[in-house]
Amino acid sequence: MSVRVNTEEKTLLIQQILTYNNTGNDTLKHIILNDWNHAFSSKSSALAKKFSDEFIRAFHLASEKERGFTHIKSIVDDNFQTVFWNRPNGKVDLVKLELNQPILPCSKQTFTFTYTVKIPDSKFTKYGYDNNGRIILKNWYLHPARFEHKQFIQYSNENLDDIPNAFSDFEIEFELPVNFSLSSNLQEINSIELIDTKKILLNSKNKNEVVISLEPKNSYQTYRNEIIEVSCGIEDSRVNEIDKVLIFDKVSRFVASKLGLPLTSKILITQEDYARQPFYGLNQLPSFLSPFSNELMFELKFLKTYLNNYLKENLNLNQRRDYWISDGIQIFLMMQYADEYFPELKMTGNVAHLKILKPYHFVNLDFNQQYNYLYMLMARKNLDQPLNEPKNRLVKFNEQIASKYRAGLSLKYLDSYLGNDIVHKSIKEYIQENQYFGTNSRQFETVLVKNSTKDINWFFRTVIETRNLIDYKFGKVTKTNDSLTVNIINKTGTNVPISLYHIKNNEVIHKSWITNITSDSTIVIPRFNADKLTLNYYNEVPEYNLRNNWKSLKGFFFNNRPFKFLFFKDLEEPHYNQLFFVPEVEFNIYDGIALGMRLNNKSILNKPFTFSATPMYSSNTGTLVGKFSAMVEDNIREKGKLYNIRYMVTGSRFHFTEDAFYTNFVPVVQFRFRDENFRVNKTEFIQLRQVYVNRDKSPLITEANTENYNIFNAKYGNYQSEGTKHFSLLNDLQIANSFGKISTEIHYRKLFENNRQISLRFFAGAFMFRSTNSNFFNFGLDRPNDYMFDYNLLGRSETTGIYSQQYVYAEGGFKSKLDTRFANQWMTTINGTFNIWNWIQVYGDAGMFKNQYTSPKFVYDSGLHLNLVPDYFELFLPVYSSNGLEINSNNYGEKIRFVVTLSPKTLISLFTRKWF
Repeated sequence: MSVRVNTEEKTLLIQQILTYNNTGNDTLKHIILNDWNHAFSSKSSALAKKFSDEFIRAFHLASEKERGFTHIKSIVDDNFQTVFWNRPNGKVDLVKLELNQPILPCSKQTFTFTYTVKIPDSKFTKYGYDNNGRIILKNWYLHPARFEHKQFIQYSNENLDDIPNAFSDFEIEFELPVNFSLSSNLQEINSIELIDTKKILLNSKNKNEVVISLEPKNSYQTYRNEIIEVSCGIEDSRVNEIDKVLIFDKVSRFVASKLGLPLTSKILITQEDYARQPFYGLNQLPSFLSPFSNELMFELKFLKTYLNNYLKENLNLNQRRDYWISDGIQIFLMMQYADEYFPELKMTGNVAHLKILKPYHFVNLDFNQQYNYLYMLMARKNLDQPLNEPKNRLVKFNEQIASKYRAGLSLKYLDSYLGNDIVHKSIKEYIQENQYFGTNSRQFETVLVKNSTKDINWFFRTVIETRNLIDYKFGKVTKTNDSLTVNIINKTGTNVPISLYHIKNNEVIHKSWITNITSDSTIVIPRFNADKLTLNYYNEVPEYNLRNNWKSLKGFFFNNRPFKFLFFKDLEEPHYNQLFFVPEVEFNIYDGIALGMRLNNKSILNKPFTFSATPMYSSNTGTLVGKFSAMVEDNIREKGKLYNIRYMVTGSRFHFTEDAFYTNFVPVVQFRFRDENFRVNKTEFIQLRQVYVNRDKSPLITEANTENYNIFNAKYGNYQSEGTKHFSLLNDLQIANSFGKISTEIHYRKLFENNRQISLRFFAGAFMFRSTNSNFFNFGLDRPNDYMFDYNLLGRSETTGIYSQQYVYAEGGFKSKLDTRFANQWMTTINGTFNIWNWIQVYGDAGMFKNQYTSPKFVYDSGLHLNLVPDYFELFLPVYSSNGLEINSNNYGEKIRFVVTLSPKTLISLFTRKWF
């Protein structure tokens, strides 16, 4: 290639000569080229869909200047004939060359391309141009796709760093401004300075991609030893160059000892590579809060990124299908590195020395234990996925963290089971044998099986290819002076080996592996004078529950877990029953600021049973208020849409007016459904509950027969949401002694190609029967009465004043307060918004309702919607309604409605939804 860089326009003018050598046995009538840069050109590409799935709107809203594209001017073959091309199967980031002459086996053909590449803004994927003049080029040129099983792999760019390029030889001449520096993963052969520009010649063999860094000021350091050359751009000015050189040498020698000498002679490590796949954990804190030394932080960053890029350069895998191999090797070696060089390091670094935090389990965990807990975070949420699941079907947390860690833990598990360094030797052999060839997981399995002295079929068929959980526990243990009769129960039925340890005085005196326990088995083993038996003592098996893994041989009372009280939250500690206490504050105008202490058992990982009790003191009334909840969660692991059943009981006691309490008690059962493709943002639920309410009598409340009541409530919900569109359906049935009502609500939102957004909501509800004269249970046009206490209303009984202006998205959905605000027969409304600019929208509502003994009435309203923080803080400014022109009203301030949420959980969900 000859590449001319225009740093002002952010473009590349490329003339490319491609010689395609057909080394297979198939005759090729076409060639597929990866053009992943062109994925940035369209709002409907697979890349755009991925961003939308993760609720990232920046790509859709980006200007043309910020986007990337490839403009192909000409393609000719070696007979100077034009080669026709197209974008196959609607994939904008692939190019299909329709060959004039087929390429026969063991022959080759040359093509000449002329095209322009527009570089995208780095804010989308971290690759591209930034505001400091730096340009990182990745997936920037036309490259032949990998060919296997008689076809080209046709993957689209989904921001997964898994481009299926064929390994190739390169010679590239770059022409760039004279003041710019160039770093790459190719060898620099020559550099010539001209008047305003300079030309740099690069070449290399057996590369699957070329990564280039262009900078007005060079930030890369080059390190060399007899093993490899590394251009490193990881930024850390707090570590001196001598320490960086020593770290490079230490890491490169460690990796070479484990994996063998590399195929490539040079690797490029960019800051962007690390930023895309950082070392998740406490080391992401700001430097002044970091629990690790600067040198250790740099070492961890360099190790992780070096391993990632080393494996990509030396292992020719299909990274979308067999990513778990390279991910597993990376994490496995990182754990080995920590064991070898930092055996005493804790997960929390220097924080572990703080006496005030000593009681916390997470503070005392070894550094490598974080991998197991972060994988288990997803398993406890029932969101873990098989390791052979295609990478583009993984939820983001699995793709970035949990599946990587599980792959490394699985190799460590196998290594512990086989012993004798068999796994290390097999990995090294596998890499060295396949450096020049495309490879896959079956070949990896063949090498491991050949070198193993035990049957390891369970490892691939169960650990890799399923999401089956591992959970063993002790049953009855009978002891004699010299032997033990031990019942071991396999709670999940996953038939894999489990380690059994004999412990005496907290030291291991014997270890054995127990195999082929499909349900429960009784074995007789020597006692070895142990005082305790433990399964999976060192947590080498990625087990679901560690709380049932030990059995004291001293007697019954030694098997009981003591209670431990801790502030806020902690990781689950197997040997204690943990109780957490957290200060909590709530506010409504009747209770004022309610202060209390929440006592609960909710650790960082989900549990099958959780409870929470929060007694609170009402500052306005000087009385005791509060709330409680308890939940049993049943995760359904079998294939199918039903994945979770929740059995809950909730209750609360607060004031609903100045001098009266309400007390509610609500038993609930909820069935939750999802798509079998976890990446699809679609969920459904069926919820059944009985709402019991007791309200004190109050002279301020004139509605009769509203003190004590209970309501059966059934709901069905269907939610499909992403960054550019949303659809939801909610059906609701309520049956009480004095009424029965049914309603449906449909919400649709769409962000169009022109960046305009429309949101529509439809509501319809009707009474099936009604034998009460109270308006309390009627449909609300602009705010529901909330007789089931579902909403966090600051002044639920207020009819005037600022607190009566609080708005909730429910029932009629109107923003203006009209003369008639409730309906006791039926109501149907439609609400719409349309954005003008950014968070400024116009809204309009229209509807009809009917009350008994009156004719149906048509109503409407309209105005401005300031959507400042969606669902957290919003303002509605009425303009015109059935009341007339509202903006001229003397009391206009009283007509403004607002949405405010005081729950931190609502705000946090805006940031976490893209991960799960």
